[in-house]
Amino acid sequence: MKENDNLTAAGTNIDKVKRKNEHSGMSYNEAKEFMAKTTKGHGTETYSDTDIEDVKRKNRNQEH
Repeated sequence: MKENDNLTAAGTNIDKVKRKNEHSGMSYNEAKEFMAKTTKGHGTETYSDTDIEDVKRKNRNQEH
């Protein structure tokens, strides 16, 4: 496939965009996941790997 064959209806070269994206750093969701794991961010539960039930069990065990 020629590079010119992979264009959007507006004329954007899809292959060129993909090449540039490979070197652009973190995606929005990757950045949110990084913040959730490193800064204890609020509202980022979806990206956290914390087991909430495990934390609750450990907290209950500390109370006794």
